[in-house]
Amino acid sequence: MTEPIAPHILVVDDDREIRNLLARFLVKHGLRVSTAKDGPEMMKVLDASGIDLVVLDLMLPGEDGLSLCRRLRATSTLPVIMLTAMGDDTDRIVGLEMGADDYLPKPFSPRELLARIKAVLRRVQALPAGPSPTGEILHFDGWTLELGPRRLMSPAGAEVELSTGEYELLQAFVTHPRRVLSRDQLLDLARGRSAAPFDRSIDIQVMRLRRKIEEDPKEPRLIKTVRGGGYVFAAEVSA
Repeated sequence: MTEPIAPHILVVDDDREIRNLLARFLVKHGLRVSTAKDGPEMMKVLDASGIDLVVLDLMLPGEDGLSLCRRLRATSTLPVIMLTAMGDDTDRIVGLEMGADDYLPKPFSPRELLARIKAVLRRVQALPAGPSPTGEILHFDGWTLELGPRRLMSPAGAEVELSTGEYELLQAFVTHPRRVLSRDQLLDLARGRSAAPFDRSIDIQVMRLRRKIEEDPKEPRLIKTVRGGGYVFAAEVSA
């Protein structure tokens, strides 16, 4: 029987000692590891290797971690864990809004990083598989979502303004229609996952999104609540 291939982690940090320490520790615990000291090296590794998760330092020479995370999120759903020497809540929130899956302030224990890597990989692997509507323009119940310009048009042809969180949540729904999605799965799909295990912000985002796309937000037809399960996007979606 073929052994499963170990997840491949990319560690991006300009501190050589930290890169080498983390690489040795993660390899010792059964992971494959590549390293990069900055953005250009990171992009070369991503182009050449199949990476499963990026550990990305916020403070890098040249293009910083936030900008790199934004670039990654614009083209892929590759999981990202941000590292920073600054423990300011503002940095954590900005990092998560840029699309990071988790956030770890320095100094940290390599064991804690390993635990977070495994947790993020478990969540990603638990996301529903199967065919999803593909294309730059998706239609549902008379609505049109244009993924390129991130624009939502109502059945009447009016543009509806969405916050970043609302857009990411709607994109998660329309690309996984008619499937029950837990809050954890929605947080991952929307790339707004907080390190807090009982984050209920997804419920607030759902409430706000319902106000914008449901005829009656109190009796929703599109985004239905599944008791004990999460939510399901009930509309048929076409590309």
